[in-house]
Amino acid sequence: MDFELNEEQKLLRDTTREVLTRAYDTEKRNKIVADDPGWSTAVWKQLAEVGLLGLSFAEDDGGMDAGPVEIMAVMTEVGRRLAPEPILDAVLVPGGLISDVGSTDQRRRILPGVAEGTTLLAFAHNETGSRWPNITVGTTATEDGGSWALNGVKNPVPHGASADTLVVSATLPGGGVGLFLVDGDANGLTRTGYRTHDGGRAAQISFADVAAEPLGDGGDATSAIEASEVRAQAALCAEAVGAMEEALRLTTDYLKQRKQFGVPLAKFQALTFRAADMYVLLELARSMSLYATMNLADDVVDPVVASRAKLQISRSSRKLGQEAIQLHGGIGVTAEYPVGHYVSRLTAIEHTLGGADDHLRRLAAPVHENT
Repeated sequence: MDFELNEEQKLLRDTTREVLTRAYDTEKRNKIVADDPGWSTAVWKQLAEVGLLGLSFAEDDGGMDAGPVEIMAVMTEVGRRLAPEPILDAVLVPGGLISDVGSTDQRRRILPGVAEGTTLLAFAHNETGSRWPNITVGTTATEDGGSWALNGVKNPVPHGASADTLVVSATLPGGGVGLFLVDGDANGLTRTGYRTHDGGRAAQISFADVAAEPLGDGGDATSAIEASEVRAQAALCAEAVGAMEEALRLTTDYLKQRKQFGVPLAKFQALTFRAADMYVLLELARSMSLYATMNLADDVVDPVVASRAKLQISRSSRKLGQEAIQLHGGIGVTAEYPVGHYVSRLTAIEHTLGGADDHLRRLAAPVHENT
């Protein structure tokens, strides 16, 4: 089996790398994430112009109809440059749900604007007091004469404060969890935004009899939400690989340049052994990320596969990040130097949609049940 990118995929990867490399260095990124909305609208426009925001949408919906391998290539570059643009949170996850569940009218009304960069989406699913994979949806949907209204609180909603349209999960009157579209300026909707430790943005969103439109035909959308989580986990794995690649490069460059006792740190055998271990961790993560992506490319949407990949990604990113900080010494945790920001983002990825312990419990559960 050929695991190399083809020429079109390499072009997509290189285009993404060029746009993000030209846009960001450490100083520029720190300045961008310090101000609202936490990412560059100019870069967002460039990403839309080269087609990256519509990458996963069907051509009839204004997209490029690309597959998981192309998304992996893009997300790896996002991780490599530590780009703060919310491609996953404002496009891939909520846009993917609209693509999968939405009606033809809903898709063609919303998705072209997303691909053009003029419409921002967010997926409001998480609620305070519950965590993946056992998220209890306390937000409720009620129907009155064919009109729907939502009541409840969602938190955290990644990049929810700036979204034009929200995809919201809510418990249905007859049971199950449905998906609804809510306008970002709807009456009864209150949003409180805040900054996350990795420089991202999230929000607490309250719904008080907020008018909502069922996504697609309505009904229980639990399976669609679970499939969306699997795809999001694969995208996070790819982003983490890019971030780990750059963290390792920064570390090895530092070991070659920094001198102690008159010689570069790279001359100390114990330190080169630790750098070699970091490389092994990266390659383990890369192989599992590719495993998750290739399964999606074969239309296999398997939560177990996603957990296998996310478990290794979590373990590799934590150990590699710790080693990167240690081998840099004090400079590794300064705001002016990039490696600490990479470790912060890797930590956030580990805690999104389940950490190592969560996925280990999922993988161990069938064994336990059969004993």
